[in-house]
Amino acid sequence: MVVQVRVEDSASDREAYDLAGRIIDICAPAGVICLVNDRLHVALAVGAAGGHVGALDLPVAAARRVLGPEAVLGATAREPVTAAAAVTAGAGYLGVGPYRATSTKDGLPDPIGLAGVRAVAEAVPVPVIAIGGVTVTDVPRLLTAGAYGVAVVGAVSGAADPARATTELLAALGC
Repeated sequence: MVVQVRVEDSASDREAYDLAGRIIDICAPAGVICLVNDRLHVALAVGAAGGHVGALDLPVAAARRVLGPEAVLGATAREPVTAAAAVTAGAGYLGVGPYRATSTKDGLPDPIGLAGVRAVAEAVPVPVIAIGGVTVTDVPRLLTAGAYGVAVVGAVSGAADPARATTELLAALGC
């Protein structure tokens, strides 16, 4: 399991550092890998396992230079050509989507659906993580389409019982 720390743009680097450090402290005893989204300097400063860059962040090759060859580095992709380019530049996994519309993040492009996730998964040799509006009922279809896993925010944070929602997601993923 991986936890990605995603801090709002309005948060200061110090706030991001403090939050990421607390999350790493919580996750480490359970053996959970922690990554920091966008703020690679924060990932390095707190000793995270790596980071993730989106389409408007540092280019993947630059992010790889910042993090070094051993760190986990993910990149966001939505179609096979850019996905392959991200892998060539050093991404070790891809967040692919948005799978469907989501209110978790503003300004996202149109959803790519199951066919889009499948097209990317078939084009790259690294794990593909379906992102954007994923629910527990989507998991079997996404795994069959070639996704290695899923990333969720709303499916847990918007649930009436977040612990139960997490347990159901883990079961659907075979964990």
